[in-house]
Amino acid sequence: MRVFEFVPLPFVAVGAFAGAALLCAVILAVLLKTGLAWRLATDVPNARSLHTLPTPRVGGWGVVPAVALAIALLAPSLWIIGAGVVSLAAVSQMDDRRGLPARVRFAAHLLAVAALMVAFPPAVPWWCLVGLAFFMLWLVNLYNFMDGSDGLAGGMALFGFGSYALAALAGAHPLPALGWVSAATAGAAMGFLFFNFHPARIFLGDAGSIPFGFLAGALGYWGWRNSAWPIWFPVLVFAPFVGDASVTLLRRLSRGEKFWQAHRDHYYQRMIRLGIGHGTTAVVWYLVMCSGMFLALYALTRSEVVQWAIVAGWAVVLVLMGMAIDVRWRSLQLTLIGQPEVDADDSK
Repeated sequence: MRVFEFVPLPFVAVGAFAGAALLCAVILAVLLKTGLAWRLATDVPNARSLHTLPTPRVGGWGVVPAVALAIALLAPSLWIIGAGVVSLAAVSQMDDRRGLPARVRFAAHLLAVAALMVAFPPAVPWWCLVGLAFFMLWLVNLYNFMDGSDGLAGGMALFGFGSYALAALAGAHPLPALGWVSAATAGAAMGFLFFNFHPARIFLGDAGSIPFGFLAGALGYWGWRNSAWPIWFPVLVFAPFVGDASVTLLRRLSRGEKFWQAHRDHYYQRMIRLGIGHGTTAVVWYLVMCSGMFLALYALTRSEVVQWAIVAGWAVVLVLMGMAIDVRWRSLQLTLIGQPEVDADDSK
């Protein structure tokens, strides 16, 4: 990191963002151009898919090298996070190719989270430590659950890690290394979005979504542990994903369903099935993500009481949005009673 000591922090961050975006985009373009993308991992549509054409799942092949290189060059102190990203990508690629038992995948996720927390433990009670570990494990998996619509997961990464970068560099307790890696991660998301926005030519796949989820939790944890932001900040930044995935999981558990099986019950999936479409759904979510990003950054400059009031207020807004989608969904189901099961977008 000494090479960059005399360069203004924002310039390094912009360079990290642009460099990661370019590297990710070039790697993915080569994979598509050579046809190797199809041989590495391909998503074949099934009855629960939102897509109709086979599509390569190779986003991680561009995202992970860009992030790993940024950590190696700009933030070697975050090596444990880089090691977690690479190891999770390797395990997830095997899952993309051949499929792995759920217990093997979960063991890999748990090992990565545990290694981070053992290497850099916070000064909190054990029960708080368990809660933090559970939340990071949930972030790892929910990112995978939410990777089902063109441009959605990549957009969440762009805004979420962009928020991390701004807070880490311009906050009351700047952490340059954290800010630069966050900027590079956001840049990698931008490089991926060049090929993933509707109509998507590639998907993230487990090798991309799992590392993104781990980074959301690990960088959030690192920033909180080193006083870059309060504990609520990562939750607020990624609130749309956390809220959608959590509510959907609880609903499926209450119905006695196997929550790990593929389904189309997420709010973003319902929006698409209501006929809103992939592109419009992504834009709506981008507006929500961007609003949450500005709220989170604004709250950092306010008192603790105001911060928690903003968190609570944003939670209410997201709940009301979910209720509005539920109302439209129930209305659609009522109109389809007695008719063959069909989604609003199936006729398009």
